[in-house]
Amino acid sequence: MARPSLLLMTILLLSLSCKNQKGDNSDTINSAKDTFSLTDYGEGKRLMAQQCYLCHSPTAPQKEGRVGPPMIAIKTHYQQHFTNRQMFLDSFVQFVMDPKAPNAKLKGAVQRFGLMPKQVFRSDEVEKMAAYLHDYQIEEPDWFEAHWASHGFEPYTNREQKKWIGAEDKGYAEIGLSYALGTKKVLGANLMGALQEKGPVEAVTFCNERAYPLTDSMSVVFNAKIKRVTDRPRNPNNTANERELKHMKTFQTLVLNDEKLVPVVEDLGEKVQFYYPIVTNALCLKCHGNPKTDVSLEVRNLLQEKYPSDKALGYGINEVRGIWSITFDKPENVEF
Repeated sequence: MARPSLLLMTILLLSLSCKNQKGDNSDTINSAKDTFSLTDYGEGKRLMAQQCYLCHSPTAPQKEGRVGPPMIAIKTHYQQHFTNRQMFLDSFVQFVMDPKAPNAKLKGAVQRFGLMPKQVFRSDEVEKMAAYLHDYQIEEPDWFEAHWASHGFEPYTNREQKKWIGAEDKGYAEIGLSYALGTKKVLGANLMGALQEKGPVEAVTFCNERAYPLTDSMSVVFNAKIKRVTDRPRNPNNTANERELKHMKTFQTLVLNDEKLVPVVEDLGEKVQFYYPIVTNALCLKCHGNPKTDVSLEVRNLLQEKYPSDKALGYGINEVRGIWSITFDKPENVEF
């Protein structure tokens, strides 16, 4: 009798083990890879500036005007929780891919700013951002060191880490991207401020009254012609021309196929023409989503008043809503 019982117990244990493994795999994402090339780190730095700094700016003031904690705060809190590098990477990737309040490491920030909205990211790109965030020195606000110390936390290591060398070598694509992201940061900070203070209605008013002047002012700052254009404009002045439409369709195909987005750069002789997509996230849908489910009646009425020929509704998350079209003079000693 002993042998059948032993066999039965063995089968039962193996069965439970398989079920648990299956459940674990279905409930969690794959671990972030633990080795990264210099190219990966450079891509992670660029992606973090592009994807994160709109809400987690390293130059945001301490008290007013912020819409989220700076990236250095996120880094230091994760380092407090995880002394193991791989656990840092895995936890960061998991939260960014699927933000949930119980998994947040900055509880105070969630209370102050709200939970980060779920967005569509490529996991391999988030892994590169996590690796750069963990392994390299990143920008931090001038007020952060004193702020961190005032809470009695252990000293953080950001300034002791190695600086990224080579990431600032600017070809034409990098120059165009810096102009696009610089303008996006200014527009985004003002738009997020309007959203936080008075909601989507105020955001519509901001876009109607201030978006164009701010974009023009950034054109002056960068000495470039900066446009945001689309095939479905809210403002007719943002209508894309034939060439811009062609590039927009290319970007739409890349996003649809979950392929890497890279800028398009054209040589115009003494000038450079740059194109890069504008992709929707959850916040965009408050003014650009499904008019029946995402956009409030108050916002729809205001849009109809200010933009009678509005075509910029009906978007979902992770769709190409438009593109940056930027023209600038060729700097010396820079190549494609």
